[in-house]
Amino acid sequence: MKLLKISSGEKIIREINFRKGLNLIIDETPEKTNSAKTETGNNVGKTTVLQLIDFCLGANPKGIYVDPDSKKNEYVLVKDFLKNKEIIITLVLKQDLEVENSDEIIIERNFLSRSDIIRRINGHNYIEDEFEPTLLKLIFPNHSAQKPSFRQIISHNIRYKDESINSTLRTLDKFCSDVEYETLHLFMLGVDFDFGHDKLLIVEKLKQEDTFKKRLEKFQTKSAYETALSLIDDDILILNNRKTNFNLNENFEADLDKLNNIKYLINKKSSELSSLQIKNDLIIEAEQDLKSHSSNIDIHQLQAIYQQATQRIEGIQKSFNELVSYHNLMISEKINFISKELPEIQRNIKIKSSELNLLLLQEKEQTTLISKSESFEDLEKLIVELNEKFRKKGEFENIIEQLNSVEKEIDELSDKLEKIDDSLFSDEFEQKVKDQLNKFNKYFSSISNKLYGEQYALKYDIVHNKKGQRLYKFSAFNLNFSSGKKQGEISCFDIAYTLFADDENISTLHFLLNDKKELMHDNQLVKIAELVNNSNIQFVASILKDKLPLELNNEDYFIVKLSQQDKLFRIENQ
Repeated sequence: MKLLKISSGEKIIREINFRKGLNLIIDETPEKTNSAKTETGNNVGKTTVLQLIDFCLGANPKGIYVDPDSKKNEYVLVKDFLKNKEIIITLVLKQDLEVENSDEIIIERNFLSRSDIIRRINGHNYIEDEFEPTLLKLIFPNHSAQKPSFRQIISHNIRYKDESINSTLRTLDKFCSDVEYETLHLFMLGVDFDFGHDKLLIVEKLKQEDTFKKRLEKFQTKSAYETALSLIDDDILILNNRKTNFNLNENFEADLDKLNNIKYLINKKSSELSSLQIKNDLIIEAEQDLKSHSSNIDIHQLQAIYQQATQRIEGIQKSFNELVSYHNLMISEKINFISKELPEIQRNIKIKSSELNLLLLQEKEQTTLISKSESFEDLEKLIVELNEKFRKKGEFENIIEQLNSVEKEIDELSDKLEKIDDSLFSDEFEQKVKDQLNKFNKYFSSISNKLYGEQYALKYDIVHNKKGQRLYKFSAFNLNFSSGKKQGEISCFDIAYTLFADDENISTLHFLLNDKKELMHDNQLVKIAELVNNSNIQFVASILKDKLPLELNNEDYFIVKLSQQDKLFRIENQ
């Protein structure tokens, strides 16, 4: 890096010039006295310097003004300043700081959006999709594959986020897969692997297809759907047979009305017949009752009584026999009168009975006709049921078809992945990995031995992920098998990799950005300074001044000094 500039229009707010070797970003907090007990070197913009460099190399602008611990919280003062003042951040990269006419890359970015956005490289404004590929082509001209990406390649050069501060090799975001790390680390080691991007695409596609398959089988497995489909086909066959043999009576409603009318007539005839029968019975009963009143007494005895009565009572003109005859004649007349209707009633009873029997026969025939016939309503219900069966059939067939397609795609992708893996994990390719790893470990162990008196090394294991896919998994370890010091391990790796890449003619950035270096022991910081000052490496670190080793408290190492009175953006002074 040659310089980082913060400007607003023609006004330069701050310009930071870099040098080879150690570059320190410190605070100028006064020594703690009674008048300055509350001042600290925090929140003055030391880390923001690193973030601005990262921003120029493609990072999200929100990283400058959004709280990393709570993405919903924004530093409104900073955000408004950057947008309202139309701040432009300029980063100049140079091939060699000691060669005046060596190639330069000038990167400019602002915080505006849409038509006002600036995303320039060497004076040309690029859209978002072109920006990083252009940087990749300029800085890593020999890398033509899509993976690893530009941001992935430079991830170990820029360490201010917790993930990269605390991990030597896993410097990508938490969502990156082991396959992406495999591709990145093989690239860093200079092991040519033309199918790295293809493998990533295949693995990602396999993941998508597997997720889709699980979604399709969320409720039932493929075999369950096939079984259900077979049963539905049987149901459809039965329903279609019913439909074919459907006895549709187009006059169903009329026939039903006719039956109801017959029932009505039957009820009416039954009622009439019942009335006639009652009347008939009453006449017969009355007739029998009158007949019972006819005189059948002993005439001779009654006559003797009657003669005694006439001797004692004068004026009786009728004879006893006449009286009896008259009595019986009256009863006979009554019987004749009452029974006069009986023949007609009995005739009507016979007629009504005959008519009722006919109606009962008609009712039976009509009931049989209706019971054998089926209505449009029945047909409609049958069709609805049949349509529902076909709907389910279509749904299940579609799911089965999709599952067959997914399984076929998974098989084809697995075959492609297996062919790639046959090459990737062949003895010949694995030997290349070992050879390059051994070369790198010479630098790694040498640097760590100089800084810590311990030797670190990189190793790989061929592992299987959750999907059973093989991959190279790299990790750092201490040759003494002790826990070691993570911060030291990281710095040793970054420095060793830069030296290794140069020796192997692998394109790499020659600056290392580090935050919170006060976490490292003083002796190691001093040794790092000595090492990078004698190498073609820029080691840029933010550190609290009161944590700075005495040997490094030197103006020659300071590239910017910040304080509560003079923060990075100097917003308070605008």
